[in-house]
Amino acid sequence: MLRLTELKLPLDHADGALRQAILKRLGVKDTELRGFTVFRRGHDARKPTDIALVYTIDVEVDNEATILKRSRGDRHIGPTPDLTYRPVAEAPKDLPLRPIVIGLGPCGLFAGLILAQMGFRPIILERGKVVRERTVDTFAFWRRRELNTDSNVQFGEGGAGTFSDGKLYSGVKDPVRSRKVLEEFVKAGAPEEILVASKPHIGTFRLVSMVESMRASIEALGGEIRFKTKVTDLDLAPNHSVRGVVLDNGEHLATDHVVLAVGHSARETFTMLYERGVFIEAKPFSIGVRIEHPQSLIDICRFGKHAGNPLLGAADYKLVHHASNGRDVYSFCMCPGGTVVAATSEAGHVVTNGMSQYSRAERNANSGIVVGITPEDYPGHPLAGIEFQRHWESRAFVVGGGTYDAPGQRVGDFLAGRPSTSFGDVTSSYRPGVHPTDLSQCLPDYVVAALRQALPAFARQIKGYAMDDAVMTAVESRTSAPIRIKRDESFQSLNTPGLFPAGEGAGYAGGILSAGIDGIKIAEAVAKSMVK
Repeated sequence: MLRLTELKLPLDHADGALRQAILKRLGVKDTELRGFTVFRRGHDARKPTDIALVYTIDVEVDNEATILKRSRGDRHIGPTPDLTYRPVAEAPKDLPLRPIVIGLGPCGLFAGLILAQMGFRPIILERGKVVRERTVDTFAFWRRRELNTDSNVQFGEGGAGTFSDGKLYSGVKDPVRSRKVLEEFVKAGAPEEILVASKPHIGTFRLVSMVESMRASIEALGGEIRFKTKVTDLDLAPNHSVRGVVLDNGEHLATDHVVLAVGHSARETFTMLYERGVFIEAKPFSIGVRIEHPQSLIDICRFGKHAGNPLLGAADYKLVHHASNGRDVYSFCMCPGGTVVAATSEAGHVVTNGMSQYSRAERNANSGIVVGITPEDYPGHPLAGIEFQRHWESRAFVVGGGTYDAPGQRVGDFLAGRPSTSFGDVTSSYRPGVHPTDLSQCLPDYVVAALRQALPAFARQIKGYAMDDAVMTAVESRTSAPIRIKRDESFQSLNTPGLFPAGEGAGYAGGILSAGIDGIKIAEAVAKSMVK
């Protein structure tokens, strides 16, 4: 089978045009083409007046070897790669100790699933609740300001990815494991189109049932999942190797393989690890705001007359600006047709994030607009970045009125340096509510300066981006963990054998797909270690 890439056709092409384009690209007759399937489809909207669909096609054709030889040097024609996922090990029947996975977000979910599929019967420990109970708790916070610090946007079955846009694309180049993630999601109930879309997404409510299905698969394979179970300590041998974990009820679980997939907000766990001497280093992250515009504005700017075309869906964007103070400003976790959500996991703090449903049909587009932070901005011990985040999150709580309302400001007021006293045509989707104020009170001065430069620059790319009535809410502070728990070539902690740092919380992923991929890699490393 052959794979053709970068096959472009007009957005409104006829049904038979794709077959004709394949014949032309390969230089073959119609009778020589046995069949084809679409592996991926995206669009090129760089010219809104001339939007093209871009296909990757797998083709069955006569005389494949001849065509390959004739096409030598054409990087868009080649053999179809084998993306079959193959397990790296099989658990022995006399397994002395079961591996433990801490955390059931995307990384822990896939680490647990792969270990279960290889027969290792993992024990998975999650401090939060099952996903439907967690959803009730999260909505209680959004509607009634009732925060459960163990069951919220950050903690619980499915992790932070459950309350997100459900994006399933990444810059990670790992086609086999990427495909494995997508295929497991389809088995769990995701629409099959995520296997084809160039920028697949699922949305929050679909993720809920998918997570439940994957949990059932792990349990059917002998895995054990314990909810409302917090790990409070590591049991380390004199040589600093893992020999167990201690739970909040005092129970000790013996193991010599622990997957640490706790997510970017497990601050108590990071403190415990640091106190236990696990090697941790500070790393860069970002801080900023969530910005909301009418989705129709983004659609028209990106797609022109084609706005609303069902093949295109709601438009997204990706923006970057290099400010004169040396800071990079960029869009983060852009959510077309979505909502801004309250994402704190600690009392007395305000944190914003974005999510959307599969339909992406809400009125507003929202995105994080964030500014790069480096360890030089928060000197001190490796956990100083956490204190930096907490400082600005607590400031946002105070500036927002001390009720978990987010502090908000119209873009026009922000650029003019005056507080907002009301909002205009754009109504923020953030719940519990938004308090008009001055966002410079809850962001570092250099972040404010960089944002004030970036917004007009972004408006030169997307007309209307700096519109007066666009609304910004703060603070977007959980873009990634401010630490990295370094690991060696065996994927274990540099100085704590048997501890396998994984995913976003360890500094090795940034989103659902990359976290799932890292979970698979960690599961493979654990399996190899347990059978050697």
